[in-house]
Amino acid sequence: MDTLELIKLSQEGNKEARDRVVTENVGLVWSIVRRFANRGHEMEDLFQIGSIGLIKAVDKFDSSYEVKFSTYAVPMITGEIKRFLRDDGMIKVSRSLKETATKIRIVRDNFLTSFARE
Repeated sequence: MDTLELIKLSQEGNKEARDRVVTENVGLVWSIVRRFANRGHEMEDLFQIGSIGLIKAVDKFDSSYEVKFSTYAVPMITGEIKRFLRDDGMIKVSRSLKETATKIRIVRDNFLTSFARE
C-alpha cells in the first residue's frame, strides 16, 4: 500500500495506517531535526516536536494538490520545531527581537573567532 492510500485511510480514522505513515517517515523528521542541532535543546526533544508536525501533516494532507507528501510534510515539521524554539521560555519575546538577538550572537561569534578572544 502506498503512502497516499495510507494517508487516506488514516484520515478516515484508521490508526494502524496513521502509525505506519508516521513510522515510514521518521527518517524525514530526523533529517530536519539535524538542522536544528546545537540550539540548546536535546535532539530527542526536537524529534518529539517534529513528530507532532509529521502527525499534523498526515492529518491535514490534501492529495488533490498533487504534491508529494514529503513536500507538504517538511514545512509542517520545520514549522513545528521553529515554533517550539521561538516560543520556549518563561518570558515571551517578540519574533523580531529574537531574530535580532540571533544576528548579534552570530556577529559576536564571528568577531571572537576572527580575533581569537573569548
